[in-house]
Amino acid sequence: MIPIFLAVFFIFSFGLLNLLGIRPNLALWQLRFFFEGLILFLLVKKIGRQFFFTNSKFFYWLFIFFLVVVLFLAEDVRGSRRWLNFSFINFQPSEFFKIFFIIYLANSLAKARSLFNQREKFFSVLGLFFLPAVLIFKQPDLGTTLVLTFIFLAMTFISNIPKKYFFRLFLIMLIFFPLSWFIMKPYQRVRLISFINPHLDSQGTAYNMIQSIITVGSGGFFGKGLGLGTQAKLLFLPENYTDFAFASFIEQFGLFGGLILLVLFLILFYFLVIKIYNFMHFTYPQAAVDFYYTLGFLVMIFSQVVINMGMNLGLLPVTGITLPLISYGGSSLASFMLGLALLP
Repeated sequence: MIPIFLAVFFIFSFGLLNLLGIRPNLALWQLRFFFEGLILFLLVKKIGRQFFFTNSKFFYWLFIFFLVVVLFLAEDVRGSRRWLNFSFINFQPSEFFKIFFIIYLANSLAKARSLFNQREKFFSVLGLFFLPAVLIFKQPDLGTTLVLTFIFLAMTFISNIPKKYFFRLFLIMLIFFPLSWFIMKPYQRVRLISFINPHLDSQGTAYNMIQSIITVGSGGFFGKGLGLGTQAKLLFLPENYTDFAFASFIEQFGLFGGLILLVLFLILFYFLVIKIYNFMHFTYPQAAVDFYYTLGFLVMIFSQVVINMGMNLGLLPVTGITLPLISYGGSSLASFMLGLALLP
């Protein structure tokens, strides 16, 4: 656990440095969020992970309730409803839901082999995924929906559910894929078109992606230096401390800094993979649950890193998704620390 926590600490430190260079006023808030996340980490460790796994069904449905409430009561911010603002706390339920979804799915996959036949198990876990995926997509939050999809597919595909069900599901999705165009929000369609041909609307929907690519390129190999990134600091790059924090980071610290950051993420992934490998060979009753949970947590981080870095580099369409430990935000940081605390 110590190597994992060290990797997390150094990645967060890079994110904090990035904020100091572009939004110094937010750096103190991010540091506060980290200490709050650390308190949450220690609190969960004190309570014990078994409490959360035993009550996984309760937490799953509690956050399903929050996701429903978000659709009706959350404030509309730039066309999206994602945040619940209480008098004492403001948080994004979908961020925390990812962790409780992984816990509940891990429990279901580990225990279902003695409770259901294979087909019933498949439709049972498909239902666990489909309901929250629809609710999150309706916010709309395509990025988190994609992350949830990758978590579900990875955890269930590696289980003992026969692969024929997945191939059938894939064929059905392939047949109905063209219809997805009609259920997308108008701005999502425009973003996809802009990704394919950015020059169609370079000053509109493609602006963020083009500015992100310019920002990354302006950093060169060693970067412009802390606080000297003109594209991000002068606000040519929108969302430079959240969705496009990676581009801001490259501008300040260059390709060299980006490679160090990537290595730190790879170290984190490596030690999580080692944990997963070890659980494959353990025979104690909880080992299967620990295996599935660690796999889900790894896929969650990996998919967010790939999607966020991909859209910052212009390799993937723009979706609203944070880069773990680098992007500014309390909910993202707290949910990550919660997930970290629940690792076996």
